[in-house]
Parts: sequence; C-alpha cells; structure tokens
Amino acid sequence: MKKLSTVFSLLIFFLVVSVTAEDSVLLKENTLLPAGYGGIELGMSVDEVKNALKKNSEFGYNGDRDVSLLPGENRILIETDADAGHMYAYLERCWFQFYKDKLYIITITLNTERIDHYSVFSALCKKYGNPEMLSPEKSTWKNGSVTMSLENPLSLKYVDNKTFDAIRDQALVGPSGREMSRNEFLEGL
Repeated sequence: MKKLSTVFSLLIFFLVVSVTAEDSVLLKENTLLPAGYGGIELGMSVDEVKNALKKNSEFGYNGDRDVSLLPGENRILIETDADAGHMYAYLERCWFQFYKDKLYIITITLNTERIDHYSVFSALCKKYGNPEMLSPEKSTWKNGSVTMSLENPLSLKYVDNKTFDAIRDQALVGPSGREMSRNEFLEGL
C-alpha cells in the first residue's frame, strides 16, 4: 500500500511539474508587451501620431518641421527633441518611423543624467519577465507582434514585427564590398 501511495504521489508531482512548465511556456509566448509609449502605438497613422504627440508634451513635438521623408517609397520619419525646454525630462530624442502611413518603429533615447540603465532594465524585467535575449548591447523582449528592446547606452525601441519582417524580406540589397571583405577577413581568423 505504501508503494502504491508513493507511486501515486510521484505521478501527481510529475503531472503538476509538467503542467506548470507548459503554462510558463504559454505565458512567455503570449506575454503582453506594450505596443508603444505615452499614447503612441505601433500601427497608428502619421496623422494619429501627430495628434498624439501634440497632446503629450513629454515628446517635445514641434509640428510638421519634425517630419521628414526618408529615401524610398512610403517612408516617413518624425524626430523630436524631447529634452529641449523640459527641465526634468526623462526622454531625450524620439524617432517614429512609418511605412505605408503606419508606425512600425518607435525609438526613444532616455536621458542618462536623470535615469540609469539598470533602473530601466529592472523595471522592464519586473513588468515583462526576463528578456528573451540578453547581450552587452541590448536586452530584447518579444511576442508574436511586438519586439521591445532596451539598448545601450540607454534607448527603448518598439518594433512591429510583421511590418519589419515584410520590409526586410523585400530588401534585395546584398552586402557591400566592405562588408564582404570584412566577412572574409573574419572567416580567415
């Protein structure tokens, strides 16, 4: 009877461990990451972002003079100087990149005089769990639709994965001569 009880207990233990491990994998895959910051989210149109920027002075948006056309088709960039005129700004500069009138990358450089990398990293880990990728250059959190990265020295980046992958797949530019030469050198080491 004791053997049966022990076997039964072990079975329950392995079942609970198996279900818990399965649940943690599901949680990681379905992690809710922010699709932006300060009322601006990936997928918004240029006009929606301009209106949201006007409502949030934290970004330091100055109107259409902050808007540029990038080389290539259907590419717009809004660049703001968030630090200008803000005595206690945590943001320094912000870039909002659009493709086909939809926001697909947000890059926010943080003010290293007012906040440090470790504080931001700790807050992100507490909120979203450990990063999927960790290197000296950047920490990356990712789910099916958004990649959020904390990059050195101190910037946050939000990327719409679907749009980014589509643009990358369309790019037919091969490596430059300098890149090929560098790769050959590194392979010869």
